[in-house]
Amino acid sequence: MRLIRYARGYSRRHFLGQMARGVLAAGVLAPLFETIAATGSVAAAYPDELLSIEGYTRGRIKAGDEITADNVEHVRDLLEPIKYAQVAKMGRRLRIGATTTEIMQLSPWEYVEATLRNQGQARFDERGNVVTDAGKPWIGGNPFPDPKSALEVFAGLTLSWGRHDASLYAMKEYDISPEGEVSFLYESGWAEYSPVARVSLDPKPYWTGHEDKLRYQSAFFSAPDSVKGTSFLNIWPYDQNRFPELFGYLPAFRRIRQFPTDQRFEPLVPGSTLYLSDAWAAGDPLHTWGNYRIVGRGPALAAVSGGWNSQHPNWEHRTHGGPHGKTFWDTTVELVPEAIIVEAEPIKFPRAPVSKKRVWFDARTLLPIAMVSYDRRGEVYRSFDGAFALYESDGKSVRDGAHPYWSWGHLHAFDIQTGRMTRIEQVRSVAGGHSMRVNDPAIYERYLTTGALMRLGND
Repeated sequence: MRLIRYARGYSRRHFLGQMARGVLAAGVLAPLFETIAATGSVAAAYPDELLSIEGYTRGRIKAGDEITADNVEHVRDLLEPIKYAQVAKMGRRLRIGATTTEIMQLSPWEYVEATLRNQGQARFDERGNVVTDAGKPWIGGNPFPDPKSALEVFAGLTLSWGRHDASLYAMKEYDISPEGEVSFLYESGWAEYSPVARVSLDPKPYWTGHEDKLRYQSAFFSAPDSVKGTSFLNIWPYDQNRFPELFGYLPAFRRIRQFPTDQRFEPLVPGSTLYLSDAWAAGDPLHTWGNYRIVGRGPALAAVSGGWNSQHPNWEHRTHGGPHGKTFWDTTVELVPEAIIVEAEPIKFPRAPVSKKRVWFDARTLLPIAMVSYDRRGEVYRSFDGAFALYESDGKSVRDGAHPYWSWGHLHAFDIQTGRMTRIEQVRSVAGGHSMRVNDPAIYERYLTTGALMRLGND
């Protein structure tokens, strides 16, 4: 017989006690970041009930099971409110996987190494920007892997979305009507390029002459013909009190247009429920939102691994649920031992349709695992949840230099008030010959200048 050292409920009391005292210290049995740095695993930081869904639910749910409307009440406290409603009322199902404990399976290898190497060297300057002890832009990895405030939790995410120095995601977007049919289908690309905090591309940690920029980011559409060539470019200043410059190319006008800098709560194309503000749950500069506060702590169910479909030649995923089986991606979730829920308000967006957002962060990686936003009346409005993966399974692998590629696999953006859903998946390639790339310096000239927008519009 196995003796349980920590009785059920120990973890809940721990999290409630820390919230009551206003303490943020990740880990239950031991400090989380110290445990990761020493062992590469999170296992020693948590009791058994937080490392196994079977232990947490007293055997009611185990790895390999599915969460459906019939058993969702057993895990209701592990789901954000919109995901719970999707399972309980809309036919969404969630496959259960085993909890991942090895940290190198949960983020890019070089990013994790930089986080460990640079820990303790970050601070906020007088404008609230993350800098080194010497006052220079950040040098790579998460600046606050052992955060002590809600602002520190969010700062690392805003600094680096995809955790690679350069990325091109080839994407397919499906916009689903309340009746469960695909209203719009788009093929597109999303590029990100980091001039600072570089951990893979030379020169490191800064791209000489671009140290005043945080990122270059673009989105472009290659199909259908009605939007082919439409593209947008965001150039983010390092100063997180300033809005990005936003440029767009519309084929009908055959010219580059500069858009209002705070126009971030509108879809880029018809039918979509995804806003620029939603990107990575941190699509706006850090200090254009405010009143950051921690409003919850505890375990959660999230898709932090298993989000890559190696069986499809273009990595495309299967769907289920809704009136016609097209509303939700097939998704594998697992018990995340500790999530940190951060709330923020859009203080520099007087016309924003949202009053606040809540973002669930995996305490182990400080990645966003879900977001729920609220309308101006304070009612639940929209949700954003994604699935991540190490692109290595079933004997197949996608490489990122010396290591398997880590990234997101698919996401949902859902408007619960209208019933409209946007599903997006990362695929191998899309129309126009655009294929996934990672840490390729050519991404900048090909996708991230105004000249690149012109070329994409005329391809």
